[in-house]
Amino acid sequence: MTAGILVVDDEKSIRLTFESFLADEGHEVATARDYEEALKQIEEKMPDLVFADILLGGKTGMDLLEAVKNKDPNIPVVMITGAPSLETASKAIRLGAFDYIAKPVEKETLLDVTLRALRHKKIVEENEHFRSNLEAIFRSVQDGIIMVDKELKVVEINHAAAKIFKLSREKIIGQSFASLPVLCDGKGIEMLQLTLTNQKPVEAQRIECRRPDHPARVVSLNASPLLNRQGIFSGAVLVIRDETRLAALERDLNERRQFYHIIGQNVKMQKIYSLIEDLADIQTTVLITGESGTGKELVAEALHYSGARSAGPLVKVNCSGLSENLLESELFGHVKGAFTGADKDKIGRFQRADGGTLFLDEIGEISSRMQLRLLRVLQEMEFERVGDSTPIRVNVRVVAATNRELRDKVRSGEFREDLYFRLNVVEISLPPLRERRDDIPLLIDYFLKKLNWKLNKDIVALTQEAQEILMNHPWPGNVRELENTLEHAFVLCRGETITMDYLPPHIKSFLGSEAVSIRSQKDILAPEAIAQALEKTSWNKSRAAHLLGINRRTIYRKIKAYHLEKQKRDQ
Repeated sequence: MTAGILVVDDEKSIRLTFESFLADEGHEVATARDYEEALKQIEEKMPDLVFADILLGGKTGMDLLEAVKNKDPNIPVVMITGAPSLETASKAIRLGAFDYIAKPVEKETLLDVTLRALRHKKIVEENEHFRSNLEAIFRSVQDGIIMVDKELKVVEINHAAAKIFKLSREKIIGQSFASLPVLCDGKGIEMLQLTLTNQKPVEAQRIECRRPDHPARVVSLNASPLLNRQGIFSGAVLVIRDETRLAALERDLNERRQFYHIIGQNVKMQKIYSLIEDLADIQTTVLITGESGTGKELVAEALHYSGARSAGPLVKVNCSGLSENLLESELFGHVKGAFTGADKDKIGRFQRADGGTLFLDEIGEISSRMQLRLLRVLQEMEFERVGDSTPIRVNVRVVAATNRELRDKVRSGEFREDLYFRLNVVEISLPPLRERRDDIPLLIDYFLKKLNWKLNKDIVALTQEAQEILMNHPWPGNVRELENTLEHAFVLCRGETITMDYLPPHIKSFLGSEAVSIRSQKDILAPEAIAQALEKTSWNKSRAAHLLGINRRTIYRKIKAYHLEKQKRDQ
């Protein structure tokens, strides 16, 4: 039975006054004459609110407060200040010992305090109930949840997250997230920091998390800003979905739609995913080939992050963007005074990649002298900095990439055969987008999400007409061209759906029967197809390549190989 409000005072007149007043206000009231009787009443009836004088037969209101809180910390205790010892009252007020202070001589004040105290108790009980429900949800959810405040300190972590990452919940709450063991190659903290900075959600699909002495796990991460009821930003929450079993099942069924940041479920992509996994922990050199825009850099990243070297650095070099001397310095470093402008020592990319992976993009563009130096390094994993004779040994896995046909360059003497075979221990050949059109809808969905976040828009779909255009386009620029096309449409689109009107002009113009007839030929690289495209475009090689769905370098190569010449016409 609940007593409602308990009034404790050693003066009968005060007790009766309170009882009468509170009863008139509709409250159920009980009274106690002294400390012991008050404790007995609390033990038996557990009141919703206690009113107490500051003096109770030698015991102070402070003593009663402590006793009440020991019974139930949620019961509010109000001190009556109209009794004799104002000094004790002042002390209690300074200490903040009581939940509320009331003057019984002021009816309105007393009523307000009573209502506030009861309301406070109700809120405390509701909050406790809400917290219990929240904790129950946290315990039952299979996804890992980590909450941090604006300073990146861990506020809460559920059992699933602790289990996924083998962490102790008790030890990490209150700790900085940055001080925890590195999760998923630092992707977790990177996403939380980005969310705290931009106050926008961030997603990462199907990434591999490795920790020493623990099996690798495939997880998807989602970081979102935390807002309170008033909409005030207070931190971020990281949701971790363990997809290890699902990834394994999809691998067995050959139905993976994504591998790291590579998108595609085409049978050719499935074989590439499996090959990357086979090569991940093997330290052999890999050559990635494919047309420009097919995702060679993404394959290099997948090779690095899915293997044993994922904890080491991934260092990238674009060989075509640097002169011979600058490339030599970038790769191997130099000492002070090695050449004009070398005013201090410099560590090269090979040395920076020690213990990790060095990605050499556009490897077919390096000079003959650099080919020889690179060959020696690949054979011995030892080199000297420019201007120095001291050998430096490194432990580096080399992954190279090219959109050129290196075999043709070897035959023409432009590329060393011994270096070619040293680089091409295993080749990963990426198909052009026109050979895996069934992946285009997946790529469109992926880029919709990516561009919505990047451009702060909420575009949900393409019209059927626009999607059909994208499905039938030859995509000479491959996946990169598709992404740029969608970004162009995003910039122009003001609604929620992209129509063909928002597509770039060169995409919309590629709808004629000429394109269809050429694309329908069995071999678009046959001499007849090349010649027909050149005639239709008045020998504009860029337009002819676009018409065929191949890159410009390929059409130049085929013109030379087939000895095609522009026919002179009579004026």
